[in-house]
Amino acid sequence: MGGKDAVQRALVVEVLQEAAAAHKIAAGVCLDAIIAAAHVMERALAAGGKVLVFGNGGSAADAQHFVAELVGRYEAGWTRRALPALALSSDASVVTALANDLGFAEVFARQIEALGGRGDVALGLTTSGTSKNVLAGLETARRLGMGTIAFTGRAAALSMPADVHVAVPVDRTPRVQEVHGTLLHILCELIETEM
Repeated sequence: MGGKDAVQRALVVEVLQEAAAAHKIAAGVCLDAIIAAAHVMERALAAGGKVLVFGNGGSAADAQHFVAELVGRYEAGWTRRALPALALSSDASVVTALANDLGFAEVFARQIEALGGRGDVALGLTTSGTSKNVLAGLETARRLGMGTIAFTGRAAALSMPADVHVAVPVDRTPRVQEVHGTLLHILCELIETEM
């Protein structure tokens, strides 16, 4: 095995161990928050509400993935009704029109104002906890009487505008995103088991 292969193998092992450690930390710290988030969504969905999910970059992709699981199904072989959910980063025409006309900080808040209401849930994903458009979306949802959930990393402010704050206490953005992905899958499983 050449020197390059050895370096790459070491990197792969290091990243996998770091990811496993991040998940282990989250298992100890995020347990109550993720169960609380599931309860908020279960209550809303059972009462006919919908879930609006949003974030930037990788978090936007996570939002779309989560919505696909709710509208479709998470676990093969399980039968349940389609659950109403929207990823607010999915419509490029809406996002770019709002960003151009009102500013990027308003792209989620404006959609929540149009599509959300009391009894719905807003789930904002921001690894830094400082994304202005995600914070504005959560604040708008709160003003409308919606349930609010924030997924962040360690760097997030303690005073997030959310009823439930799931803060992954690790520093590296890729590890936070990986844990967010796992926690979103756990939410799917909790919700699907309940529904």
